[in-house]
Amino acid sequence: MAHDLHLKDPMTEQRLFRNRMLVAIAVVVLMLGVLVARFYHLQVVNYDSYRTQSDKNRIQVRPVAPTRGLIYDRNGELLADNRPSYTLAIVRERVRDLDATLELIGRLVRLDDSDVEKFRQRMQRRRPFEPVPLRFRLSEDEIARISVNEFRLPGVSVEAELVRYYPRTDLFAHSVGYVGRISDRELANFSEEDVRRYRGTQSIGKVGLERSYEDLLLGEVGYENVETNARGRVLRVLERQDPKPGAALTLHLDSRLQKVASDALGDRRGAVVAIDVKTGGVLAFVSKPSFDPNLFVTGISFNDYRALSDSLDVPLFNRALQGQYPPGSTLKPMMGLGGLAAGIINAETRIKDPGFYRLPNDPRIYRDWKRWGHGDKVDLVQALAESCDVYFWDMAYRWNIDGMHDIAARFGLGEKTGIDLPVERAGLFPSREWKRGARGLPWFPGDSLNAVLGQGFVLATPLQLAVMTATIASRGTHYRPQMVKAVDGVVLPPEVLHHVEARPEHWDLVFKGMEAVVYSVRGTGKKAGAGLDFRVAGKSGTAQVVGIAQGERYDSEALKERHRDHALFIAFAPVEDPQIAVSVLVENGEGGGKVAAPVAREVFFDWLSRPGEKSAGLPPVTVDSEGGRLRG
Repeated sequence: MAHDLHLKDPMTEQRLFRNRMLVAIAVVVLMLGVLVARFYHLQVVNYDSYRTQSDKNRIQVRPVAPTRGLIYDRNGELLADNRPSYTLAIVRERVRDLDATLELIGRLVRLDDSDVEKFRQRMQRRRPFEPVPLRFRLSEDEIARISVNEFRLPGVSVEAELVRYYPRTDLFAHSVGYVGRISDRELANFSEEDVRRYRGTQSIGKVGLERSYEDLLLGEVGYENVETNARGRVLRVLERQDPKPGAALTLHLDSRLQKVASDALGDRRGAVVAIDVKTGGVLAFVSKPSFDPNLFVTGISFNDYRALSDSLDVPLFNRALQGQYPPGSTLKPMMGLGGLAAGIINAETRIKDPGFYRLPNDPRIYRDWKRWGHGDKVDLVQALAESCDVYFWDMAYRWNIDGMHDIAARFGLGEKTGIDLPVERAGLFPSREWKRGARGLPWFPGDSLNAVLGQGFVLATPLQLAVMTATIASRGTHYRPQMVKAVDGVVLPPEVLHHVEARPEHWDLVFKGMEAVVYSVRGTGKKAGAGLDFRVAGKSGTAQVVGIAQGERYDSEALKERHRDHALFIAFAPVEDPQIAVSVLVENGEGGGKVAAPVAREVFFDWLSRPGEKSAGLPPVTVDSEGGRLRG
């Protein structure tokens, strides 16, 4: 039996093994080469790129909001402060399920529908990895609940920030104003520079000085590089560039005088403006009713805003700056000065006042407020003291609207005063051209009779009347009214807009007439000087709200309260060296001498009874008619 014998071939096996080993080594070397190449590509070629991406996951650049500049009154009392507040914020990139996170937060803290709605609006204009506020002003209990549940809320943080606070609440709401959250409309109008400056800042000045001095109060934003963990929590600050705080403003306003003026006005609707005769600085600026500006700082609720906006008393309306009212007889001192300067009247001019006035060839009768008249020989001093309408009607007829418009313009009526507050209204003092353009009608003599008494088309703001009064008190020096006295301690000099030229004896006569308003037997403003140990010069005014038919008498009882006449009073003191000028408006108060004059008296008493209270005596800066500064 034959068997096939298979013998081993060592040489073949050795060759096969060697070939397999070489292939294996080649594969291993190739794989190692690929791995080394990949390592080289990652660690050398793209090192900078991947390191940057890694750092972006670990290190964030965050803006640091500047501290908003503080606002003080003239005595250093804080009117606008910054106080710490705790805000609940969300970084969208750190949150997996936003709706679930909002639902969970809603079970931990109070969360209104409006909070969520505003949060979603802010989300639309956020920057990557920017914390978006959800709730402001968390309580300590709410902060504790969020902290305990931190592990369940990735991307949610409680951040401390400084928010605006107004310690005097409603007392300075219409002058200092308030800040509020930046709206979509405001953001849409931002330039690239504005976007940079407001990074990290949620608020912007909305009204008042907060708005007009926004650029100074805002400050400059800072930055910091922070290291975060996987949940976005800040572990440490790697680098920081400190922000520059906003400038501090010191105002001419006096808190005590503001309180006195507000209390004197009481619960009545109206305005009080007091101006330093020597500088144009605004010492008191009251508009009532007012409101609490703190409601607006972090976003006012719907109910609170509706209560303010729907109120018949319109507390959000700045009567001192934007209220345009017929100034009534408060214009008579200015008109008397203009008549003297134009040669229409003089110190010896006397008229007979039977209680009415009739234009030549006109059957209409214009009745004086005193139906039986003021006498047979009424001069300017008596006409001012007793507010004789017939005297000024006669002067207006012999004058013309062009002359009246000119003197009104020189005292700042019919144009903005230039005060450092936004949205001022200009009022109106009509001219022939204005009536032809606005009404398509010529100027009639009867229009002049209305204009000289501050009625008809004439409108003025309480601020304009205060500036007019201060210009009279300074014998023609017309200052630009100023709210801010100093910026970061650097005093702003007064600005003289122009001088109203008149002969000294003309000023003397007007002063004498205004003093007689307060101190003569039949003066209409006696309550303005009652019990004071210095002399006051003033002029009362009453402005019609609704028309009264010819031949009918004004019947207060037959009119609704809001249809009754407005009460006005302008005054300055002391007569021998005027320091302060005041205008008072009481809506529907009827009698200027009875209702408005006592308010002015309280302001004078408080200001001039203080020991050593004088004007700053700063050197004025004269400006031309275009508003450009000429000289110091």
